[in-house]
Amino acid sequence: MQSFRTRLERLGPVQCFDYAYQNEGRKTPDRLPALVGAHKSAFDALAEQHTGPVVLVGKSMGGRIGCHLANECGSDRIAALVCLGYPLVGQNGSVRDQVLLDLEKPILFVQGSRDVMCPLDQLDAVETRMRAHHERFVIEGGDHSLQVRKGELKTSGRTQEQVDESVIERLRQFLEGVL
Repeated sequence: MQSFRTRLERLGPVQCFDYAYQNEGRKTPDRLPALVGAHKSAFDALAEQHTGPVVLVGKSMGGRIGCHLANECGSDRIAALVCLGYPLVGQNGSVRDQVLLDLEKPILFVQGSRDVMCPLDQLDAVETRMRAHHERFVIEGGDHSLQVRKGELKTSGRTQEQVDESVIERLRQFLEGVL
């Protein structure tokens, strides 16, 4: 997420944070309530400083927890969500779709076509059942971190920088449509 911070700041103020388990050097994430609580604390701190609508942008688990926060707090201040590499499939193979099915806020999924944590056919099946406005931007050849293999970049004549810039442009378009 930090690699996108500078790019995202071109679209508006950005507030990044780390979860407690990360700050403590642990590899295993806390349980869902603690993660949502940390996300809510960061959101509340931001809401004190920023009076306009807030878009929650998260990478992988951060996007998933942002969806939980949007569902739980129901704040009118949360205008939309952007998930960079949404982790639809858990480590045990289960599809974590209920949070998306409950969602009411607009959401943009930015997914790599090679993302094993979010196979696009499984995301298709979930999207057909979602109530919330949703859009998707696929990074051809991208993995869960939206990184494209060097050979594929060379073949396509793109750079990773160009790929990352295309994400920001698509995010800008999404926000223009929902804000």
